[in-house]
Amino acid sequence: MSTIRNKIALITGAASGIGKLMGDLLLQKGLQTLVIWDINEGMMESTAKGLKERGFNVFAYCVDIANPTAMHAAAALIKKDVGKIDILINNAGIIVGKSFLNHSEQEIESTMRINVTAMMYLTKIFLAEMIATNEGHLINIASAAGMTSNPNMSVYVASKWAVIGWSDSLYLEMKKIKSAVCVTTVTPYYINTGMFDGVKSKVIPILQPAVAAKKIIRGIENNKRFVRMPGIVYILFFVKGILPASWFDRVVGQWMGVYHSMDEFKGRRI
Repeated sequence: MSTIRNKIALITGAASGIGKLMGDLLLQKGLQTLVIWDINEGMMESTAKGLKERGFNVFAYCVDIANPTAMHAAAALIKKDVGKIDILINNAGIIVGKSFLNHSEQEIESTMRINVTAMMYLTKIFLAEMIATNEGHLINIASAAGMTSNPNMSVYVASKWAVIGWSDSLYLEMKKIKSAVCVTTVTPYYINTGMFDGVKSKVIPILQPAVAAKKIIRGIENNKRFVRMPGIVYILFFVKGILPASWFDRVVGQWMGVYHSMDEFKGRRI
């Protein structure tokens, strides 16, 4: 079981949504220091202020994770101000939510950079020290969208497929070198946050943020390789494996309504 008490955690995209909730839960479980990274400076400062007023030790840095130089600069400040990161939660992400042809090149680049390469760059910054001390936990927030195709979110789906493949490969690398560093890959269905405003789900329940955050923290405590939610997501690979593609499209895509879930998507309004 990963120990949370007296540890230092960094969460990206922690000013709101499940990032904020996970930070709060970790602090309630005895986390020594929470480091918040977010691009929204106002929300970040408000979140940090609220936690500090409750007596928690919080450091907040406004960081654009799409900029590797900015990440390295902020990481250097963390090592100086806070110390070694024990728990890294790669949570920040974006979704455009439109047909592939209507994506601009900039939207494609931003989605892949923020959802995938930023995770890899940030993990690389802190992983060597975790391996050297033989202690640490990496949590990579992917999506159930990375397990099945879906219209009107093709680029997002591609980014989350990449996260799942990379994250679980990293898990195997840690096993190969017999490192105690843990890697957890999280694949939730839609979560009821502003990020997925307008999404409709016919059969599979949309997750509530507080429930999702608690399950992820429980997964950290139990060194879970995967945290999938809701439970039906655990059988998705099995269903894809036994059904012909046309039947999978009919059962999951049409009867369960997954392929129409993005029809009224609005997303977060800035």
